[in-house]
Amino acid sequence: MDYKAPIPEQCFVLDHVTGIAELASHNAFAAATPEMVDAIVEGIAQFAEGEYAPLNRIGDQEGAKWRDGKVALPAGFREAYRAFVANGWGSINGPEAFGGQGLPFSLFSLVMEDLGSANLAFSLVNMLTPGAIEALMAHGSAQQQAKWLPKLVSGEWTGTMNLTEAQAGSDVGALRTMATPLGDGTYRIKGQKIFITFGEHDLTDNIVHLVLARTPGAPVGTKGISLFLVPKYRVKDDGSLGALNDLHCASIEHKMGIHASPTCVMSYGDHDDCIGELVGEEMRGMKAMFTMMNQARLNVGNQGVQIAERATQQALAYAAERIQSALADGSSAGPAAIIEHPDVRRMLLRMKAQTQAARALVYYAAGQVDRAHLGAAGARKRLDLITPLAKAHGTDLGCEVASLGVQVHGGMGFIEETGAAQHYRDVRIAPIYEGTNGIQAADLVGRKLTGDGGEALNSLLADIRGESAGEGLLALCDAIKDVAGWMLNAPVNDRLAGSYPFLTMVSVAVCGWLMERQGRIAAGMLARGEGDPGFLKAKQVTARYYGEQIVPEALGLKAQAMAGAGLLYELSGEELASR
Repeated sequence: MDYKAPIPEQCFVLDHVTGIAELASHNAFAAATPEMVDAIVEGIAQFAEGEYAPLNRIGDQEGAKWRDGKVALPAGFREAYRAFVANGWGSINGPEAFGGQGLPFSLFSLVMEDLGSANLAFSLVNMLTPGAIEALMAHGSAQQQAKWLPKLVSGEWTGTMNLTEAQAGSDVGALRTMATPLGDGTYRIKGQKIFITFGEHDLTDNIVHLVLARTPGAPVGTKGISLFLVPKYRVKDDGSLGALNDLHCASIEHKMGIHASPTCVMSYGDHDDCIGELVGEEMRGMKAMFTMMNQARLNVGNQGVQIAERATQQALAYAAERIQSALADGSSAGPAAIIEHPDVRRMLLRMKAQTQAARALVYYAAGQVDRAHLGAAGARKRLDLITPLAKAHGTDLGCEVASLGVQVHGGMGFIEETGAAQHYRDVRIAPIYEGTNGIQAADLVGRKLTGDGGEALNSLLADIRGESAGEGLLALCDAIKDVAGWMLNAPVNDRLAGSYPFLTMVSVAVCGWLMERQGRIAAGMLARGEGDPGFLKAKQVTARYYGEQIVPEALGLKAQAMAGAGLLYELSGEELASR
């Protein structure tokens, strides 16, 4: 079915979760007037529905094609990307000094939601460039910013992030790519990177790669890593393109999903003539790269929202049309639409509630990005705490909702022509890349919990308690506090063994808080005769469902979170692997 942007829902969350009006009251975001916000919300909906969505199926069926080091996208992709650039969508939150509009990251998140719901694989080309911009703004020299940012901000050139190598996945410190100084401020780059999203394509004239590498004599591990800017084409002093750099795409991966997103093996310096330039200080590359990764993790969490929304729309449409069996209670004269059957209703309402909860979590995180930019008290600490939740729980929910979407379709969900399976295949990568969800959970119980003795978490729980009236949600907050207290005194393996259920508990608490708020506001608007009654009633019901049926599930994770690692290691590695 055709994608339709959920404009009323997006605006409601922007207003009551993100707090877009409060953000616009600051000089830095004064341009985010109600009129501007409406224009962006409506404009990107029209663009995504008209340009990106029609390419979703062809992108899945034909995919990106590699030949002799070059990658071509299916017909229509280049034209759609040019329209993206021409309409200024890439510059939404870009720095004004380099041609951007300087609008809140929250609005960029909404733009990415629509693009990703319309065509997740294609939207990946739009996701990483802002991270490259952020890294250059934070760590690049004035000369680098002037040279590279204008075309990255406009979208005329795209950016990539090159971390992973065959022997260095989650263990980034094991990378071997070398950067040898040439004495003129540039470096000779040599090595191979894998899993590079849109590392090669035919959408733009140039691609700007940000590459992690080691300089000669650098210490082992992450402390010896530096960040380098390595363009596909060298750029002359006048800004025009020069010679092709000594880099190429050696191959692309054949994947389960996101077929229109080329996942590249990139080879640098096969002929010892790949030239790059240092970004930031030598051996401070991880700090610079995390500037990119933290934003990318929020954008990946958003991908969970994107596919959940698309899968929910499709499941609802199918369930309303598919006629099967009379209702068990005898209330139908004959076979009824499956949307009327209780178990299908359960799945559909769960899909709606989980999609809205994921959106609330991701939009809340985006608001914290903007408040941290403004220097608001506590915003940076709140953002640091929320980021692993948004990335991990957002993508978990995307997978759950897409799986339910297949189930609602029954046997036809397993048949490719309906498109339900594509949503699941596409979103399944999201819990894996940009730091697996297990790594997000480890980060939560490591740096985020023990780093400040639980201060940031206690502040979050206090905010939830201060606003919430739900007994289940308050009980969940108590359970989280118990687990956190236990973890602060537990051995590291015991913390890590319970990290994932703990992350889910905290995520559900945040989602429950934000869903309860939306339900309360919707009830007040209905009582005052404001807004669309149908939308507000549905909002109340989904909020109730979340609080009454999903929050209690998270309470049941307390025992698992505090079980420790003992049972996990009762078997040796050999015994566990034996048949």
